[in-house]
Amino acid sequence: MSRTLAVFAGAVAGVLVGMQPAINARLGRSVGTFQAASISFIVGTVLLLAITAFTNGGFADLGHVGRVPWWALTGGLLGAAYVAISLVAVRTLGASGVAAVVITGQLAMSVVVDRFGLFGLMRQPIHAHRIVGLVLLAAGAALVVRK
Repeated sequence: MSRTLAVFAGAVAGVLVGMQPAINARLGRSVGTFQAASISFIVGTVLLLAITAFTNGGFADLGHVGRVPWWALTGGLLGAAYVAISLVAVRTLGASGVAAVVITGQLAMSVVVDRFGLFGLMRQPIHAHRIVGLVLLAAGAALVVRK
């Protein structure tokens, strides 16, 4: 994937994630918080199973799952925690507040992951511009959630 396409795809993913807490919170008002999170994951799972069935050999490579490190199986847990937390936090912070603090936390952790080459990624140095960007993002998040 080209860098331009990756930036565009990332922006689209950001748009989708920006809508998710509000949509799930609305569902949660009708069925309950964790019930809404469960429904969200069930719907997502059904979609992903359908996509998997019709792409790149279907389910054939799932037999290789036993070869991955244990931590490579925790992505769904992290996603579930994000959905449940954001579903609750959006009621207090609003969609923009949740997005601001989530993106700030995401960038902070991503800088650590890059710096130490965690989870099999190549190490990336921390330059001053990354730190400045993180500080500016944290300041922006503080302004967004400020009363």
